[in-house]
Amino acid sequence: MLQALCYPFDGAAILQKRRRLLRALKEQETGGVPLRIAVLGGSTTNDIVSILELFLRNRGIVPTFWQSEYAQYWNDAMFDPPSLTEFQPELIFIHTSARNVQSMPHIGDSAELVEHKLCETYHHFEAMWQHLAERYGCPIIQNNFEMPLTRLMGNREAGSLHGSIDYLTRLNVMFYDYARAHKHFYIHDINYLSACYGLDKWLEPSYWHLYKYALCVPAIPDFAYNLSNIICSLMGKNKKVLALDLDNTLWGGVIGDDGQAGIEIGQETSVGQAYASLQGFLKDHKDLGVLLTVCSKNDHENAILGLEHPEGILKPDDFVCIKANWDMKSQNIADMAQELTLLTESFVFVDDNPAERAIVQAQLPETAVIPFDSVEECILRLDRAGYFEVTNLSADDAKRSEMYKENAKRQAAQAAFTDYKDFLKSLEMKAVIADFDPVTLPRITQLTNKSNQFNVTTKRYTQAEMEAVAASPAHIRLYGRLEDKFGDNGIVSVVIGKKEGSTLQVELWLMSCRVLKRDMEFAMLDALVAESRRQGITEIIGHYYPTKKNGMVAELFGTFGFTKISEDADGNTAWKLSIADYQPKNEVIAVAVHV
Repeated sequence: MLQALCYPFDGAAILQKRRRLLRALKEQETGGVPLRIAVLGGSTTNDIVSILELFLRNRGIVPTFWQSEYAQYWNDAMFDPPSLTEFQPELIFIHTSARNVQSMPHIGDSAELVEHKLCETYHHFEAMWQHLAERYGCPIIQNNFEMPLTRLMGNREAGSLHGSIDYLTRLNVMFYDYARAHKHFYIHDINYLSACYGLDKWLEPSYWHLYKYALCVPAIPDFAYNLSNIICSLMGKNKKVLALDLDNTLWGGVIGDDGQAGIEIGQETSVGQAYASLQGFLKDHKDLGVLLTVCSKNDHENAILGLEHPEGILKPDDFVCIKANWDMKSQNIADMAQELTLLTESFVFVDDNPAERAIVQAQLPETAVIPFDSVEECILRLDRAGYFEVTNLSADDAKRSEMYKENAKRQAAQAAFTDYKDFLKSLEMKAVIADFDPVTLPRITQLTNKSNQFNVTTKRYTQAEMEAVAASPAHIRLYGRLEDKFGDNGIVSVVIGKKEGSTLQVELWLMSCRVLKRDMEFAMLDALVAESRRQGITEIIGHYYPTKKNGMVAELFGTFGFTKISEDADGNTAWKLSIADYQPKNEVIAVAVHV
């Protein structure tokens, strides 16, 4: 990652050095995720696209863009230009603004006419969204509307039927209602962005009059970064873990010097209130499925004492891992990543000490580091960085923290066994393996876009693509859910194979790393072979495409008993299994198969 493109960034420097930054990104690129993005603009979009590309490449997404001609967003959306049809977008971004609203209310309009204008404007957009969804079946991101620069009636604009603020607010609500009712439709909130940036600066008229930009050029990096957060979330590029310092980060003062009674947290002082706000903010993130960990130079006993402060909001049980010792914090993060079977790029480090931040940034450049000078600034920086942007929230996300804590109990239980198979049997594991269904499809899609290590092809799917696979008679599909005596791990494995005569080509085989070494892969293989036999398949071909993250599965098919049949100069391999004499391999999981 280039630090110049990490939040908080210097927008002016990014605009000035965009070509240099793009060259640097391309030089360090090692196999990002390709994504075709169509941009339908109601105003000029060239600079937005060029800056958006920088932020996406910095997060491991390699975009290719198609852009509509100036202000031709609706015609290009509705009339299927051949170049767009040929492009076959995997994501569509509609860049419109209040300047694209043609029918605004006037003082002399009747209530009926204002309502007619409102509905007509909304249906102009709704017809476009529906046509694009039917035509391309990919996610759509739509700007909402910023507020106007001037107010004809002053404050009355917000409450009058004829007020432009009232009108645009009602339009925004109609957009939000549509988003709630349609899974693959997302709002890019420029109303909030423009308010944060300052409406007078955001809508500086000269940029429209001279260049037909709906926002000022200096604001484009903020705009593009916020948009990139939605796209990164859709592509499974969110961060997963917050690694948190304690002293003067989660509370005021030093627990080792001041004792529990001496640290500032709670409602008694303004400083304590600020730290309580931060802890509440972090607790809410835990409820979204973000994993909280402690990474602090402290005695473990003092750390626990601080977290048990009666006025504190975060308690020891809120953390999946607590590293309170005197080791290097970069090493502690690396150790936590290994224990949680995650990559260090999944972490966001929060520490009040600039020296500690610099060390982690130097030692673990893929770990995000949040710079701040005050607790209040820490909250804003964490929020605006957008590392935990929510586009889809599943039941498994909400209970992720509990799943990882249950994993820690499993690891502790393992220490009591000398024979690993006896340990696996003691877990009393039960699996459900089934074909895809509408209820599980969002989680299955999410898993395909997040899993990097145990993933033989690292193929990504949009929701629409996954729905097409789910409906395809040419595919065999399986997902696996695993639970044991410690709890439910949720959906942890996905296999997709395409039938070619009597051969099944494995297009995707992945598993969540939190269930590694539990023999779930053997249970999935047994079910895949059984279903393949039922559908007349005689051999299965597996493929491994190496990335910098999935080396652990380079020999997966070999461990299954497949024979390697090819390997190219890039390390891509193909493997074959004749299933006539295949014998089941799972011995420790009770499996219920529903296909």
